Amino acid sequence: MILSWRRRRAARGAGKTRDTADRNGIAELTIPINFRCPISLDLMKDPVTLSTGITYDRENIERWIESGNNTCPITNRLITNQEPIPNHAIRKVIQGWCVENKSYGVDRIPTPRIPVSSVEVAGILGRVEAAVRQGDGGGCLELVGKVKDLAAESDRNRRRVVASGAGRALSETFEAFSNRSTGSSAPMHCQQHDEFVYFEEQRNLGTGEGCSGKNSPLLREILSTLTLMLPLDEEAKSRLGSFSSLNSMVWFLQNGDLSGRRTAILVMKDVVSFDQEKLDALIKIEGAMEALVKLVREPICVQTTKASLSIVYNVVASMPSPNNDVARKFVDMGLVSLLLETVVGSERGVSERSLAVLDELCGCDEGREKAYDNALTVPVLVKKILRVSDLATEFSVSVLWKLSKCTEKKGEEGEASDVVVEALQVGAFQKLLLLLQVGCGEETKEKASELLKLLNLFRDKLECIDSMDFKHLRRPF
Repeated sequence: MILSWRRRRAARGAGKTRDTADRNGIAELTIPINFRCPISLDLMKDPVTLSTGITYDRENIERWIESGNNTCPITNRLITNQEPIPNHAIRKVIQGWCVENKSYGVDRIPTPRIPVSSVEVAGILGRVEAAVRQGDGGGCLELVGKVKDLAAESDRNRRRVVASGAGRALSETFEAFSNRSTGSSAPMHCQQHDEFVYFEEQRNLGTGEGCSGKNSPLLREILSTLTLMLPLDEEAKSRLGSFSSLNSMVWFLQNGDLSGRRTAILVMKDVVSFDQEKLDALIKIEGAMEALVKLVREPICVQTTKASLSIVYNVVASMPSPNNDVARKFVDMGLVSLLLETVVGSERGVSERSLAVLDELCGCDEGREKAYDNALTVPVLVKKILRVSDLATEFSVSVLWKLSKCTEKKGEEGEASDVVVEALQVGAFQKLLLLLQVGCGEETKEKASELLKLLNLFRDKLECIDSMDFKHLRRPF
């Protein structure tokens, strides 16, 4: 393989010129075939040797193995050892060759850090399990810190740590020390009611003692390490979804520092999302709902706001309507007004989740009443139509439809409700008409059509937007 290097760059780097340069100022340099990876044919930066005796660049051969291949690409022989051995001899020769050809612009390859092995990770996790059995919180804290450092060092190490079962081991450790902090017992499954019934744990419900004491630094370090391994496997989620584990996470949401609250909400979101039993267990913990709302009111970062809104949405959406007591509790906490303020000026992901939660809260009478009384509701919803994303548009139209149907029943016949008046004044008719022209989902299309029929009854009297701006649109009215 021939690589070309510019002569001018070489002259600047070495302070001299070469007579071998061609007329265009290009010098040719041939990379020795033994220095090239057989897979990519590029210069090897981290040469490693398989059990078959063939040397490859680490990145390429690991990608080959991770793709499910268990044979050597060159010899087609079975790879008996999945962990390649670093070839220091060839690496040093390559580094020497790079130094000799520095004048051509060849940079010396750095000496790579040897990635962690599965054996090393398994050894650390084994010591963690032993420390858990002995109740050695201090020893566990030190070992968890080592696992965290290894996972944070490189993406290769992170994958190796995850593949070694670190998520399961750390989740078991978190559950064990959460139980010891609360003095609670493990949950027992009740076949009659098909739900988890908690005995001793209920005594500690809402006492604020979930993580207080000497175990809180360990639990916080475990949560911080688990965020590097998301998404977790089902076994790890099962351990973290126990009452004692969820109670500890809520404690961090209530009493932890910024870092503790961030890691707790990220792990909680991965654990409880779309799992009805875990969602039911979460809302039984006193202070959990308030902690979720607090993260929206006092945001740490966009990621935590998204996670909190996602949990709230799953909790509210999982409850039966219209008798949704959970939704009413969120409404009483002032979440409707908070969501409307959050939507204004927020980025796409936060806007979509805020509108999704608002749509669910407007499924109950109390939620619609709060939204109806807020001056931001109609202007914000109309503004978000065709402005953020298709998903945000669907939720905005849905909320407007629910409010209009509710206020339509309250108003006198022949008179426009306040929602209809305000919607016309801020240009909802044109936005909805444009939405039908552009296209949307069937459910959204039906709701938009109903809104247009309702708005069209009072459009000539109340509309403040100049219709000439939309004169080329085809109107079905």
